This record gives sequence, structure tokens and C-alpha cells, in this order.
Amino acid sequence: MAGEDRDRLFEDLPEAVGPELAGGGRPRLRRAERGQVELRAVSLDELVAGDHRVRLVWGFVEGLDLSALYREIKAVEGRPGHPPADPRILVALWLYATAEGIGSARELARLCEQHLAYQWLCGGVGMNHKTLSDFRVGHGAVLEGLLVDSFAALLKSGVASLERTAQDGVRVRASAGAASFRRHSTLKQCHRQARQAVERLRGELEADPGAASRREAAARKRAAADRERRVRAALAITAALQDEQEAQARRRAGRAAKRGERNDEAAADKQGEAAGEKEPRASTSDAQARVMKMADGGFRPAYNVQFAADTRSGAVAGVALDNLGSDMGKMAPMNDALAKAYGRRPCQHLADGGFAKLDDIEALAQAGVVTFVPVPAPRDKRRDRHQPRPDDAPAVAAWRRRMAGEEAKAIYKQRAATVELVNAQARNRGLTQFLVRGIAKAKAVALWHALAHNMACTWRLVPA
Repeated sequence: MAGEDRDRLFEDLPEAVGPELAGGGRPRLRRAERGQVELRAVSLDELVAGDHRVRLVWGFVEGLDLSALYREIKAVEGRPGHPPADPRILVALWLYATAEGIGSARELARLCEQHLAYQWLCGGVGMNHKTLSDFRVGHGAVLEGLLVDSFAALLKSGVASLERTAQDGVRVRASAGAASFRRHSTLKQCHRQARQAVERLRGELEADPGAASRREAAARKRAAADRERRVRAALAITAALQDEQEAQARRRAGRAAKRGERNDEAAADKQGEAAGEKEPRASTSDAQARVMKMADGGFRPAYNVQFAADTRSGAVAGVALDNLGSDMGKMAPMNDALAKAYGRRPCQHLADGGFAKLDDIEALAQAGVVTFVPVPAPRDKRRDRHQPRPDDAPAVAAWRRRMAGEEAKAIYKQRAATVELVNAQARNRGLTQFLVRGIAKAKAVALWHALAHNMACTWRLVPA
């Protein structure tokens, strides 16, 4: 080949030399060529290290009984229908995402496209945020069963025990702002405005269907209908709270009448003003959320998540969630739930001073459960808190005397090392604010965190 032809053959290639040096000549370099198409004979399995944690997640999911999820699948052989994603993939994705602190369905969908570990879990199955979001909150009963199964497996292997459980509550910020709370009378006005907006939008679309694109019109209609639905839900909550307030007022009036008290008109007016000041409120974003006192002393809309953990293994045995800011009265219901789930009660129940309800202590004692709860300080500083009072039931008196002993104090210390650790790890994994709305959906998210915690306990306690 002639020299001129050879020069023209390679004239379109990128120059593989650098700037000319002081001593003469330019260095020859290998430069990046990112537009070159390559064919590589590799598989996803080869790209993920053998000791990567994502493989442990998949191994844990393979050991779960997901028959309840498979029974819900409508696409079966011999019948038409688009096949859904394998439930094992969705469970594994959310467990791994929860362990990694990912709580957003959109973020998880993005990782399924860009992150190798999530791609390995998908195995070529396409994912979108809608599927992921619906699956996370749509199977609360199944998640409760999986949590029970995970703890029962630890019981069977002998590394966990129900002899002693510790309970604690953590208040998690709700997906609602403080400014979204409205009084009952204000919600009525908001509901009228929302209904008028829906009717006005419907009329505009019927009068001129071409005024907006089909997708934009549908989005506006959904937004208006969703606003009306949320206001209606908040209005139902405040109506129920108002009925409860009126019932309490009637009970107080009845007790006052029995004592021979009579209210004059001024007192009645004053009582009416006080009732007006305490008009119930609810959020138009999340009607079931309630304003609670948080750990930092502030007040924000939140839910109260209850975890019960085994002191031997640190694994979570039970989860509960409500919208009551106080922990009082939640010890006996949790113990009853554990007894129902596992067929036997914990012999000892540990909780902090916020759970010290005398009725719970007495009820658990009758069921054969020994409680270890600090005795609240009495109003009279001169009185010994551990000394039984004249009106104490025998179980309550025994509890006061028991908590004065060194053995009870040593047992109570195990509470902080177990259930408070569960709370701390859940917060480290992102359980600081719910991104979903409603008690049922919020509890589903809490169950994912508990199941991810038990998965980690399985890795730590059960040999591979």
C-alpha cells in the first residue's frame, strides 16, 4: 500500500499522541474511546461477588413461605393474562432496600436500572415505581405472617426465646405537615370547596373536551377528586372525635348531677367556650395521623410504632402501630398478641416507665407474666415509691416490691440493650418519617423494618 493511501486510511482515527515535549517528539498514548461497541460474554451472576450481601438477602427470601402471595396471582397456565413479577423478587428488593436505608419506591426503581446488586435481584425482570409502591403496602397481613415465621425459625433453632421480651415505642413522623390540620368547622368549608372544584372541572371538560389534552385533563380530575377524598376522610375523623367529646361531656355532667352540683348560665357559657377552643382537628394530608410529642421535645404529626424484641437474640417478635402518643396501656395488648401468634406467652415482660399502667400489670400477673417496669415517682417525694399502697392489688404490690430488688434492676437493664437497639437500627435504616399515609400502610413499612432486622439477626446467629 502506498504511503499516501495509508495516511488517508487512518486519518479519521483519534490522535493517539500527546503534546510535543521539550526534548522533541510527542508521546504516544492509549486514549479512551467510549463510543466503541463491544460484545462481552458475561452474566449478571458473574458480576456480583460471591460474598456480596445481596446473595444473603436472596438466600433468606428463598427460605420464606410466600404461598400467600402466590395464591393471589391470577395469571395461570392455560389462561390469558400478563405474568406478574415473581413475589420473591419484590420481597428481596424491599428487604435489601430497607437494609440499605432506601425508603422511596421511585429511588428503588431507579436503582433497579442503574445499580448492579438490584439488577442482580431483578434478573432481567422489569420494575417500575408503581409496582414497587403497591407491593410494599398492599400485603400487611402477609408481612405479619412472615415476621412471625422468621422469629419462629429462630425459636426452633434455639438461638431465640420467648422467656423474656422487651417492648418500647418510637414515634415516627407522619407524611403530613402541621399546617394541614383543620378544625371540624373549617373542614366543612374545605369539603364544600373541594366538591365545587370537582363539579366545576367536570363541567368545563364536558363543555369543551378539547380545552386541554386528555392526559392533562385526567390528571386535573384525579387531583381534584383526591383532594375531596382526603378532606372527606379528615371530616369523618373530626366528626367522630367531636361525638366522643360530647359523650365525655355528658358523662361528666351525669357525675356532677349525682354529686348534687348545679351549673348556672355563666358556667354553661364558660363550658361552651372551652368546648369551642378544643374543637377537634384532623389533617387533610393524612387524616389518621395525630400530633405527638417527639423525642426532641417538639410536637409534630406522627405515628407510634411499638416493637417487642427477645432479650436473648435481639430479634423482633411483634410489631404494633397506632396514632396514640402515649405508651400507657400498650403492654398487655402486645403480650396478648405474642401469645396468639406463638401459642405461648413470654414469661417476663420488660418496658419503660411510660408503660406502667396498673391494670396491665395486674392483668399480666393473672396470666402468669412477671412485669419489669420502673415504678413512677410519687407526687409526695417523702413516700417510698416501692412501698405498696393500701389500695394496691396483690399483683401491683408485688410489682412495687420486686422493682426495688437488685435482681429486677439487672433484668431491666436488658431492655435498653435489645429493643432500644431495634429502634436505633430502624432509625439508621431510614425509619424517621413515613413516606406513606394511613395506619395500615405505615404499619406495613414498620413490618418491613422488623423483617429486615430479623434477617440480619439470622445472618448473625444461625450458621450458614
